[in-house]
Amino acid sequence: MSAPGEALLDVRDLHTRYGRVEALTGVSVQVPQGQIVSVIGANGAGKTTLMNSVMGVLPAQGEITYGGESLRSVPLEGRVARGISLVPERRDLFASMTVQDNLQLGAYLRRRQAWRADLDTVYERFPRLLERRTQLAGTLSGGEQQMLAIGRALMARPRLLLLDEPSLGLAPLIVRDILRIVQGLKADGVTILLVEQNARASLAISDHAYVLETGQVKLSGPAATLARDESLTASYLGA
Repeated sequence: MSAPGEALLDVRDLHTRYGRVEALTGVSVQVPQGQIVSVIGANGAGKTTLMNSVMGVLPAQGEITYGGESLRSVPLEGRVARGISLVPERRDLFASMTVQDNLQLGAYLRRRQAWRADLDTVYERFPRLLERRTQLAGTLSGGEQQMLAIGRALMARPRLLLLDEPSLGLAPLIVRDILRIVQGLKADGVTILLVEQNARASLAISDHAYVLETGQVKLSGPAATLARDESLTASYLGA
């Protein structure tokens, strides 16, 4: 069990390949307990590859430590059982199933009596999902689908939440709502690794940040410091 401020997730010298192409080259990232850490970078920088490597979706070389224990031989299902949940970039909802069925699938590793209270908690956090609990997931708006994807991940009761581009394709007002939800999760004790192309927004809510370029960490530091970095501002913040 990691104490506040200690690294809940510690990624060291990570290398991930797609065939002969190395997508990540020696990436090291630390996510302290109770913090939001963001990873920013352009398309193709390796952000999603990093998330999938941590989750065990992709094979990788290097060391990934979670809660002080190596994940080297732990499969994806085992990582979920240990308290890691991924909200993928594409959301990967079951479009032909209802909102409530999607949420229940997020708790597939848990006993029914153990997750009923969590379903109520998700509905309290996302009242719109309660209103649409019998609606098919594929008929929801983009913002509602993102809420459902996050809610489904929360049904596993994660200690570490991996959020891959939660604002992708959403209107600015909805992005603000989603990022406010992310901040609320941190306040409730969830540690978050956040991948975002919306660098300005992600830095505004993060404690620490890493900048990825072509599969390598080019810059890292406190999020507030990086937000004031002129070279970063020119490259990623649109100034």
